[in-house]
Amino acid sequence: MESEYSAKVAATDLLLARSDSLLREHMRSHWLAPDAQVLAPLIPLADIGDRARASATAYARLLVHKLRQEQQHRAGIDVLLKEFSLSSEEGVVLMCLAEALLRVPDAATADKLIYDKLKDADWQAHRGHSASLFVNASVWGLLFSGKMVNYSRTQQHGLHSTLQRVAGRFGQDLVRVVARRAMAMIGDMFVMGHDIQAALARAEQQAGNRYRYSYDMLGEGARTAAAAEIYFAAYEAAIHAIGSQAAGNGPVQSAGISVKLSALHPRYELANKLRVMRELVPRVLQLALLAKHYDIGFTVDAEEAARLDISLDVIEAVFSDHALSGWVGFGVAVQAYQKRAPQVIEWLLSLAKRCGRRVMVRLVKGAYWDTEIKHAQVGGLAGYPVFTRKPATDICYQACARKLLAHREHLFPQFATHNAWTVAAVLALDETCEGYEFQRLHGMGESLYQHVLQERGIPCRIYAPVGQHSDLLAYLVRRLLENGANSSFVSNIIDDHVPIDSLVTDPVVMAEKWSSCHNPKIPLPPAIYGASRRNSPGIDDSDIAQLRALLATVHMRYGGIAGAAAGEPVHNPAKYDDIVGYLKFDSAQDMRNKLALL
Repeated sequence: MESEYSAKVAATDLLLARSDSLLREHMRSHWLAPDAQVLAPLIPLADIGDRARASATAYARLLVHKLRQEQQHRAGIDVLLKEFSLSSEEGVVLMCLAEALLRVPDAATADKLIYDKLKDADWQAHRGHSASLFVNASVWGLLFSGKMVNYSRTQQHGLHSTLQRVAGRFGQDLVRVVARRAMAMIGDMFVMGHDIQAALARAEQQAGNRYRYSYDMLGEGARTAAAAEIYFAAYEAAIHAIGSQAAGNGPVQSAGISVKLSALHPRYELANKLRVMRELVPRVLQLALLAKHYDIGFTVDAEEAARLDISLDVIEAVFSDHALSGWVGFGVAVQAYQKRAPQVIEWLLSLAKRCGRRVMVRLVKGAYWDTEIKHAQVGGLAGYPVFTRKPATDICYQACARKLLAHREHLFPQFATHNAWTVAAVLALDETCEGYEFQRLHGMGESLYQHVLQERGIPCRIYAPVGQHSDLLAYLVRRLLENGANSSFVSNIIDDHVPIDSLVTDPVVMAEKWSSCHNPKIPLPPAIYGASRRNSPGIDDSDIAQLRALLATVHMRYGGIAGAAAGEPVHNPAKYDDIVGYLKFDSAQDMRNKLALL
């Protein structure tokens, strides 16, 4: 038993072993650092200078003006988000219905859900507001459903009474069909196709050679090994299909695939690092080798902030494998709202130099902000892993963009954004228009990048989700939260009530007006209850520094392996013959000695 315990302690020591990379240690020090401390070195780096700022402002203003002139012809999801923003009751209802209806297992429950969500919303107020046929069709579908569920309670005249008579004739089944169809219309705007073949066909039909694509197989956070196998098979099939169309044009010119590590392993977390490295790394390498065979792009997508450390371990192990030598299609997504983003880029640059081949870097702003804030508060952490002000994220993005552009011989920058100012700032930072690309989400930012393609000739890649509507849940809610908020550029760019000047202001200039880099409306996690009490502190099991300190305390207090023989065994309650440690009790004299120190 003692040898088994010794092996467990050794495994834990290996789990928390110090990385030989000083960059990783420096990165970890930014995990929950104060916003002001992180931004201090980033603001000078993000400052593009007066000349470039004037150029970027003029071009961003021109883009916004053109987009607003064209908005009556638009049919994308951004128009729907404008009509049903999350600042409106109907927008919240729509999000709740979309989130819930996709996973309702039976018709009876679906009927109750539809009735509860649609009966009191004022859908009629949105009728005819938008010039988009897509939006108006969605409004009528929701209005139709809303009127039908209120049929027995209201008496209307004209067209509305006709809708009610139809409801009376066809009943709740038709309500369910209409509501589901409205949700399906929204889903179609987000999802490229139900399977990879449909997505490839749609891409060829819609975009021709204008855009490149990165396909994302919907699904993340596999909870079982069986689910992870399904996701792996979907990625494998997709790589074969994408690669067959690539015709050897290389990872930059061809379509690629985005892979979420959490979809490939049911226990993808730092506490299971040894198992993850043993089981997940070979699977990711297998997919990467297949992508190398077809010479297409293979991007490891972003995950929650708590998984960054273990993600980099997996990425390093796969990328460093000699079997991938000579291939420049491996990519990594970096989230600029994370305070560690600049250090991640420095680490990727070091990895690329060490392995002698280029890394593709997709720079995004991030889509889990609400979740990251809430997790930090629930966990009672000392701070937040993300910035609390939106312009601070934009500052970090500009600083990271400058880093990427400065090292294009080792890193291939892929700037993912729908923000006209950010696009203009990148163009102002580098006027050669070579060695990088822009990226946008399928269904969003189309008009913006039509102008960029035509006027500047910068290639654009579309991040295109693939999957059934039943798999849409997490992605749909994330997109609605990310882009439906009233602070979102996507929401504001087509809103004539929002001044253009407010959309084309350099975030570095905005920061000069702050009294504090930290958003005062978002208290730090320990202070979320105000003066009434401090939030309970938690142990952050994703912070290696905390885990090291905890392990040291356990060894010191309970004697570690040396004290095992003199201690009482502690058994695993789920498997009693498994000894997980030893507990060493103090003698009366030990307690007197400790109390004397107080």
